[in-house]
Amino acid sequence: MKDILLSSGTDIEVSNGNERIVLGGGCFWGVEAYFMKMPGIVRTFVGYGNGDFLNPSYEQVCNENTNHVEAVFIEYNPEIIDLNHILKYFFKIIDPTSFNKQGNDIGSQYRSGIYYIDEKDKDIIERFIEREQLRYNNKIVTEVLPLKNLSVAEEYHQKYLEKNPGGYCHISFNSLPKKGDHLLTEDPLWSDDYYKKDDDTLQKELSILQYEVTQNSATEKPFSSNYDKSFQEGIYVDITTGQPLFSSNEKFDAGCGWPSFSKPISDELIEEKEDLSYGYRRTEVKSKLGDSHLGHVFNDGPKELGGLRYCINGASLKFIPREEMEAEGYGYLLKLFK
Repeated sequence: MKDILLSSGTDIEVSNGNERIVLGGGCFWGVEAYFMKMPGIVRTFVGYGNGDFLNPSYEQVCNENTNHVEAVFIEYNPEIIDLNHILKYFFKIIDPTSFNKQGNDIGSQYRSGIYYIDEKDKDIIERFIEREQLRYNNKIVTEVLPLKNLSVAEEYHQKYLEKNPGGYCHISFNSLPKKGDHLLTEDPLWSDDYYKKDDDTLQKELSILQYEVTQNSATEKPFSSNYDKSFQEGIYVDITTGQPLFSSNEKFDAGCGWPSFSKPISDELIEEKEDLSYGYRRTEVKSKLGDSHLGHVFNDGPKELGGLRYCINGASLKFIPREEMEAEGYGYLLKLFK
């Protein structure tokens, strides 16, 4: 094994422009395999971090109180994926409220942790944890600490699941990003301030109608939404995530009884799916981030506006008037009205 002792000046070198982070999330076999499949990940290796001494054996880490954590070193290209998104996907494969336990892995060496090498990452990580805490009833116990030391684990542990495809793995790979998913936060439309909330939170925050429409694909009664006949300047955001979806610039009176738009603010904000309910084919519109039912899109819209009609349930939206956009954190979209 090779010693890596950052606190004494020996550094883990990365290619020019790349960044690095170390994560602990239970057995390091699965965590490494998960991130190896992610776009923008340049290099990984597994090791034993932040322990009382260097070069422990696997047996020592498992059977003695050495304070080591099974950890995965990740080198990534920040032009493809940023730290916020690495942490976002990391939290998809761990339970951050579980103390010294992930899946069937029990012991202090299996504690969850985020260990930063570069001081600039500390604030990013702490802000991420603060946002995530809003999603959990129990306290997040994931460690956030500087990486004091890291010893590379035995060779047979490296890329273990690649060598042993049927080997033990406590995590699911179903949450890996799909082609086209945003992995950078430079675009404010994809800010981490917008996120999908758990079902318990949605049931508490939404009205019965809002919940039924967004989560169970119900349809509000025609002409029942105050938004149907409103053409005040502003934006319409996903009621479940706060992410902007539509602008009043593209809103028109279709006479159908539901708020109608010629297009979303960005096509990347929505997903369209075939809907065969009621015995005929329609195209359902869902918010991509929130996975919430919005309505349907039809090709009978005004030709001068592109020919599409996004027929949207008002219950799935929240309107932000133009004059309130800055205060509500949507000032970056005021350019739509110039």
